[in-house]
Amino acid sequence: MVKRIIGRGLLAGAVAGLLAFAFARIFAEPQINKAIAYESGRDAAQEALNKAAGIPPDMADPDLFSRTVQADVGLGVGMVFFGMAMGALFAVAYLLCLGRTGRLQARTLSLLVAGGGLLGFYLVPFVKYPPNPPAIGHPETIQQRGSLYLVMVLCSIVFLAAAVWLGQRLKPRFGNWNATLLGAAAYVVAIGVVMALLPSLGHLSDNVQLYGRHATETPLPLTDKQGNIVYPGFPADVLFAFRLYSLAAQLVLWGTIGLVFAPMAQRLLQPAPAGPPTSATPAASGPAPDPVTT
Repeated sequence: MVKRIIGRGLLAGAVAGLLAFAFARIFAEPQINKAIAYESGRDAAQEALNKAAGIPPDMADPDLFSRTVQADVGLGVGMVFFGMAMGALFAVAYLLCLGRTGRLQARTLSLLVAGGGLLGFYLVPFVKYPPNPPAIGHPETIQQRGSLYLVMVLCSIVFLAAAVWLGQRLKPRFGNWNATLLGAAAYVVAIGVVMALLPSLGHLSDNVQLYGRHATETPLPLTDKQGNIVYPGFPADVLFAFRLYSLAAQLVLWGTIGLVFAPMAQRLLQPAPAGPPTSATPAASGPAPDPVTT
Protein backbone atom coordinates (compact mmCIF):
# COMPACT_ATOMS: atom_id res chain seq x y z
CA MET A 1 0.00 0.00 0.00
CA VAL A 2 2.77 2.46 0.90
CA LYS A 3 4.56 1.95 -2.41
CA ARG A 4 1.33 2.33 -4.35
CA ILE A 5 0.50 5.61 -2.58
CA ILE A 6 4.00 7.02 -3.15
CA GLY A 7 3.93 5.90 -6.78
CA ARG A 8 0.70 7.78 -7.31
CA GLY A 9 2.24 10.80 -5.61
CA LEU A 10 5.19 10.68 -8.01
CA LEU A 11 2.84 10.46 -10.99
CA ALA A 12 0.73 13.37 -9.75
CA GLY A 13 3.89 15.39 -9.12
CA ALA A 14 5.20 14.74 -12.62
CA VAL A 15 1.93 15.93 -14.18
CA ALA A 16 1.90 18.96 -11.88
CA GLY A 17 5.51 19.83 -12.72
CA LEU A 18 4.75 19.66 -16.44
CA LEU A 19 1.75 21.98 -16.11
CA ALA A 20 3.67 24.36 -13.84
CA PHE A 21 6.48 24.47 -16.41
CA ALA A 22 4.03 25.36 -19.18
CA PHE A 23 2.61 28.17 -17.04
CA ALA A 24 6.04 29.50 -16.03
CA ARG A 25 7.32 29.31 -19.60
CA ILE A 26 4.45 31.44 -20.86
CA PHE A 27 4.15 33.99 -18.05
CA ALA A 28 7.26 34.04 -15.83
CA GLU A 29 9.99 33.56 -18.43
CA PRO A 30 9.37 36.94 -20.15
CA GLN A 31 9.89 38.64 -16.78
CA ILE A 32 13.18 36.79 -16.35
CA ASN A 33 14.28 38.01 -19.78
CA LYS A 34 13.45 41.58 -18.75
CA ALA A 35 15.44 41.14 -15.55
CA ILE A 36 18.44 39.79 -17.47
CA ALA A 37 18.23 42.69 -19.92
CA TYR A 38 18.20 45.10 -16.99
CA GLU A 39 21.22 43.38 -15.46
CA SER A 40 23.15 43.58 -18.75
CA GLY A 41 22.37 47.28 -19.14
CA ARG A 42 23.35 48.03 -15.56
CA ASP A 43 26.61 46.10 -15.92
CA ALA A 44 27.43 48.12 -19.05
CA ALA A 45 26.75 51.37 -17.21
CA GLN A 46 28.87 50.25 -14.25
CA GLU A 47 31.68 49.26 -16.60
CA ALA A 48 31.56 52.72 -18.18
CA LEU A 49 31.83 54.34 -14.73
CA ASN A 50 34.74 52.09 -13.81
CA LYS A 51 36.50 52.85 -17.07
CA ALA A 52 36.13 56.59 -16.47
CA ALA A 53 37.58 56.12 -12.98
CA GLY A 54 40.50 54.06 -14.31
CA ILE A 55 39.33 50.79 -12.80
CA PRO A 56 40.10 47.74 -14.97
CA PRO A 57 36.99 45.82 -16.10
CA ASP A 58 36.12 42.47 -14.58
CA MET A 59 36.28 39.40 -16.80
CA ALA A 60 32.77 37.94 -17.06
CA ASP A 61 32.39 34.17 -16.86
CA PRO A 62 30.96 32.62 -20.04
CA ASP A 63 27.49 31.09 -19.88
CA LEU A 64 27.57 27.31 -19.93
CA PHE A 65 24.10 27.12 -21.50
CA SER A 66 22.22 29.51 -23.75
CA ARG A 67 19.03 31.22 -22.63
CA THR A 68 17.03 29.00 -24.97
CA VAL A 69 18.35 25.86 -23.32
CA GLN A 70 17.83 27.32 -19.86
CA ALA A 71 14.28 28.46 -20.59
CA ASP A 72 13.13 25.26 -22.31
CA VAL A 73 15.15 22.20 -21.35
CA GLY A 74 16.54 23.43 -18.05
CA LEU A 75 13.31 24.89 -16.72
CA GLY A 76 11.20 22.01 -17.99
CA VAL A 77 13.36 19.22 -16.56
CA GLY A 78 13.82 21.12 -13.32
CA MET A 79 10.09 21.71 -12.84
CA VAL A 80 9.16 18.09 -13.61
CA PHE A 81 11.72 16.68 -11.17
CA PHE A 82 10.77 19.28 -8.57
CA GLY A 83 7.13 18.30 -9.02
CA MET A 84 7.99 14.63 -8.56
CA ALA A 85 9.93 15.43 -5.37
CA MET A 86 7.01 17.44 -4.02
CA GLY A 87 4.63 14.66 -5.07
CA ALA A 88 6.64 12.11 -3.11
CA LEU A 89 6.69 14.33 -0.03
CA PHE A 90 2.97 14.93 -0.49
CA ALA A 91 2.35 11.17 -0.56
CA VAL A 92 4.35 10.68 2.64
CA ALA A 93 2.38 13.43 4.37
CA TYR A 94 -0.83 11.86 3.06
CA LEU A 95 0.11 8.52 4.58
CA LEU A 96 0.89 10.18 7.91
CA CYS A 97 -2.49 11.92 7.94
CA LEU A 98 -4.43 8.87 6.77
CA GLY A 99 -6.61 7.62 9.60
CA ARG A 100 -5.54 10.42 11.95
CA THR A 101 -7.77 13.25 10.71
CA GLY A 102 -11.24 11.93 11.37
CA ARG A 103 -13.61 10.52 8.79
CA LEU A 104 -12.39 12.49 5.80
CA GLN A 105 -12.83 11.00 2.37
CA ALA A 106 -9.68 10.15 0.44
CA ARG A 107 -10.30 12.94 -2.08
CA THR A 108 -10.96 15.57 0.60
CA LEU A 109 -7.81 14.59 2.46
CA SER A 110 -5.81 14.88 -0.78
CA LEU A 111 -6.91 18.49 -1.29
CA LEU A 112 -6.24 19.39 2.35
CA VAL A 113 -2.74 17.92 2.28
CA ALA A 114 -2.00 19.72 -1.00
CA GLY A 115 -3.18 22.97 0.57
CA GLY A 116 -0.94 22.35 3.55
CA GLY A 117 2.01 21.69 1.24
CA LEU A 118 1.41 24.96 -0.59
CA LEU A 119 1.15 26.81 2.71
CA GLY A 120 4.16 25.23 4.39
CA PHE A 121 6.56 24.93 1.48
CA TYR A 122 5.83 28.19 -0.30
CA LEU A 123 3.24 30.68 0.92
CA VAL A 124 4.62 31.28 4.41
CA PRO A 125 8.31 31.46 3.31
CA PHE A 126 7.10 33.72 0.48
CA VAL A 127 5.93 36.29 3.04
CA LYS A 128 9.40 36.65 4.55
CA TYR A 129 11.65 35.91 1.58
CA PRO A 130 9.75 36.31 -1.72
CA PRO A 131 11.48 35.02 -4.86
CA ASN A 132 13.57 37.38 -6.94
CA PRO A 133 14.52 37.32 -10.64
CA PRO A 134 18.19 36.84 -11.59
CA ALA A 135 19.12 40.55 -11.56
CA ILE A 136 18.26 40.90 -7.85
CA GLY A 137 20.69 39.65 -5.26
CA HIS A 138 24.37 40.17 -4.61
CA PRO A 139 26.81 37.29 -5.18
CA GLU A 140 28.37 37.90 -1.76
CA THR A 141 25.14 36.84 -0.02
CA ILE A 142 24.11 33.76 -2.01
CA GLN A 143 25.03 31.30 0.75
CA GLN A 144 23.39 33.39 3.47
CA ARG A 145 20.20 33.85 1.47
CA GLY A 146 19.97 30.14 0.74
CA SER A 147 20.51 29.22 4.39
CA LEU A 148 17.91 31.70 5.64
CA TYR A 149 15.31 30.50 3.15
CA LEU A 150 15.96 26.88 4.13
CA VAL A 151 15.51 27.77 7.81
CA MET A 152 12.24 29.53 6.96
CA VAL A 153 10.92 26.53 5.02
CA LEU A 154 11.89 24.02 7.73
CA CYS A 155 10.31 26.10 10.48
CA SER A 156 7.15 26.53 8.44
CA ILE A 157 6.77 22.79 7.82
CA VAL A 158 7.63 21.74 11.38
CA PHE A 159 5.30 24.31 12.93
CA LEU A 160 2.50 23.37 10.52
CA ALA A 161 2.81 19.69 11.47
CA ALA A 162 2.88 20.66 15.15
CA ALA A 163 -0.23 22.81 14.68
CA VAL A 164 -2.12 19.88 13.13
CA TRP A 165 -1.03 17.63 16.00
CA LEU A 166 -2.08 20.25 18.56
CA GLY A 167 -5.47 20.64 16.92
CA GLN A 168 -6.06 16.88 17.09
CA ARG A 169 -5.05 16.82 20.76
CA LEU A 170 -7.38 19.68 21.64
CA LYS A 171 -10.36 18.42 19.65
CA PRO A 172 -11.86 16.16 22.39
CA ARG A 173 -11.86 19.09 24.83
CA PHE A 174 -12.74 22.10 22.67
CA GLY A 175 -14.45 20.56 19.65
CA ASN A 176 -13.24 20.40 16.06
CA TRP A 177 -13.82 24.09 15.15
CA ASN A 178 -12.25 25.63 18.25
CA ALA A 179 -9.36 23.16 18.22
CA THR A 180 -8.61 24.06 14.58
CA LEU A 181 -8.62 27.77 15.41
CA LEU A 182 -6.31 27.23 18.40
CA GLY A 183 -3.87 25.19 16.32
CA ALA A 184 -3.89 27.82 13.58
CA ALA A 185 -3.32 30.61 16.12
CA ALA A 186 -0.37 28.73 17.61
CA TYR A 187 1.11 28.32 14.14
CA VAL A 188 0.73 32.02 13.33
CA VAL A 189 2.37 33.06 16.60
CA ALA A 190 5.27 30.63 16.26
CA ILE A 191 6.04 31.45 12.63
CA GLY A 192 5.64 35.16 13.37
CA VAL A 193 8.35 34.93 16.02
CA VAL A 194 10.67 33.23 13.54
CA MET A 195 9.99 35.91 10.92
CA ALA A 196 10.75 38.63 13.45
CA LEU A 197 14.03 36.99 14.48
CA LEU A 198 15.33 36.25 10.98
CA PRO A 199 17.04 39.24 9.34
CA SER A 200 15.85 40.99 6.20
CA LEU A 201 18.06 40.42 3.18
CA GLY A 202 19.09 44.05 3.07
CA HIS A 203 20.34 43.80 6.65
CA LEU A 204 22.84 41.00 6.01
CA SER A 205 26.37 41.89 7.09
CA ASP A 206 27.83 41.84 3.57
CA ASN A 207 25.04 44.06 2.26
CA VAL A 208 25.41 46.57 5.08
CA GLN A 209 29.19 46.68 4.63
CA LEU A 210 29.17 47.05 0.83
CA TYR A 211 25.89 48.80 0.05
CA GLY A 212 24.51 50.24 3.28
CA ARG A 213 21.44 49.23 5.24
CA HIS A 214 18.34 48.74 3.11
CA ALA A 215 15.16 46.72 3.42
CA THR A 216 15.92 44.40 0.46
CA GLU A 217 18.59 43.62 -2.11
CA THR A 218 16.59 45.20 -4.93
CA PRO A 219 19.07 47.26 -7.01
CA LEU A 220 18.81 51.01 -6.41
CA PRO A 221 19.57 53.59 -9.10
CA LEU A 222 23.20 53.62 -10.19
CA THR A 223 24.83 57.02 -9.66
CA ASP A 224 28.15 58.64 -10.50
CA LYS A 225 30.44 60.49 -8.08
CA GLN A 226 28.31 63.63 -8.37
CA GLY A 227 25.17 61.74 -7.41
CA ASN A 228 23.66 61.85 -10.88
CA ILE A 229 21.60 58.81 -11.86
CA VAL A 230 23.25 57.03 -14.78
CA TYR A 231 21.04 53.95 -14.69
CA PRO A 232 17.62 53.50 -13.03
CA GLY A 233 16.78 51.09 -10.25
CA PHE A 234 15.16 47.75 -10.90
CA PRO A 235 11.66 48.16 -12.42
CA ALA A 236 9.01 47.60 -9.77
CA ASP A 237 6.48 46.27 -12.28
CA VAL A 238 8.88 43.52 -13.42
CA LEU A 239 9.55 42.52 -9.83
CA PHE A 240 5.82 42.44 -9.02
CA ALA A 241 4.95 40.42 -12.13
CA PHE A 242 7.74 37.90 -11.51
CA ARG A 243 6.62 37.29 -7.93
CA LEU A 244 2.97 37.09 -8.93
CA TYR A 245 3.62 34.51 -11.65
CA SER A 246 5.95 32.55 -9.38
CA LEU A 247 3.16 32.34 -6.82
CA ALA A 248 0.67 31.35 -9.51
CA ALA A 249 3.01 28.61 -10.77
CA GLN A 250 3.13 27.13 -7.26
CA LEU A 251 -0.67 27.27 -7.08
CA VAL A 252 -0.77 25.33 -10.35
CA LEU A 253 1.76 22.82 -9.02
CA TRP A 254 0.12 22.04 -5.68
CA GLY A 255 -3.41 22.31 -7.00
CA THR A 256 -2.63 19.78 -9.74
CA ILE A 257 -0.97 17.42 -7.25
CA GLY A 258 -4.06 17.45 -5.06
CA LEU A 259 -6.55 17.13 -7.91
CA VAL A 260 -4.68 14.41 -9.82
CA PHE A 261 -3.89 12.37 -6.71
CA ALA A 262 -7.44 12.62 -5.29
CA PRO A 263 -9.29 10.23 -7.66
CA MET A 264 -6.39 7.75 -7.66
CA ALA A 265 -6.42 7.66 -3.86
CA GLN A 266 -10.20 7.37 -3.83
CA ARG A 267 -10.13 4.31 -6.10
CA LEU A 268 -7.32 2.72 -4.11
CA LEU A 269 -8.57 3.37 -0.57
CA GLN A 270 -12.33 3.51 -1.04
CA PRO A 271 -13.21 1.35 -4.06
CA ALA A 272 -16.76 1.40 -5.37
CA PRO A 273 -18.93 -1.43 -4.03
CA ALA A 274 -19.57 -4.34 -6.35
CA GLY A 275 -22.95 -4.47 -8.11
CA PRO A 276 -25.60 -7.17 -7.43
CA PRO A 277 -24.65 -10.64 -8.65
CA THR A 278 -26.05 -11.67 -11.99
CA SER A 279 -26.84 -15.20 -13.13
CA ALA A 280 -24.78 -16.77 -15.86
CA THR A 281 -27.81 -17.43 -18.09
CA PRO A 282 -31.05 -15.43 -18.28
CA ALA A 283 -34.19 -17.08 -16.92
CA ALA A 284 -36.53 -18.53 -19.57
CA SER A 285 -39.85 -16.79 -20.03
CA GLY A 286 -43.19 -18.58 -19.96
CA PRO A 287 -44.07 -21.99 -18.54
CA ALA A 288 -41.67 -24.87 -18.73
CA PRO A 289 -42.40 -27.30 -21.60
CA ASP A 290 -43.95 -30.65 -20.82
CA PRO A 291 -41.69 -33.67 -20.87
CA VAL A 292 -41.92 -35.83 -23.96
CA THR A 293 -43.82 -39.07 -23.32
CA THR A 294 -43.95 -42.25 -25.30
